[in-house]
This record gives sequence, structure tokens and C-alpha cells, in this order.
Amino acid sequence: MNFPSANTVKRIKEEYPEGTRVELVHMDDPYTKISEGTRGTVQVVDDTGTIHVKWDNGSSLGIVYGEDSCRKI
Repeated sequence: MNFPSANTVKRIKEEYPEGTRVELVHMDDPYTKISEGTRGTVQVVDDTGTIHVKWDNGSSLGIVYGEDSCRKI
């Protein structure tokens, strides 16, 4: 796995501040119970660019940069 550059992480943190509402577009995790289209609230973006989300279905799972995707709503 390649981690994003510091500039990319900074951009992600600016684009997805705490409280931002998102919708899952795709998650590359065969074991997750989070369906595409599930909505949630950003808790934090960590130093690897992972967007940690509290999903409306009660789950908490991060959107991994370069693997998964979400969009702002």
C-alpha cells in the first residue's frame, strides 16, 4: 500500500472536515456490512488520508485513500 503525500493528506483534511456528511460510493472490503449508498458523518481524517466515518447504520469504518470512495452530500 502506498500512502498519499503530505500535500494530498492536507487536501483531504480540508475537503472533509469533522461533521461533513458523506455517502459511500465504493468500499473494497468483502467483510463490511456497509452498503454502497450508506450515509454518515466524518469524525476525522488521519495522517494516512483515511476518512473515519460514523455511519448512519451504527458502524464506524474508515474510507481508505486509493481503495475506497465516498462523496459529499
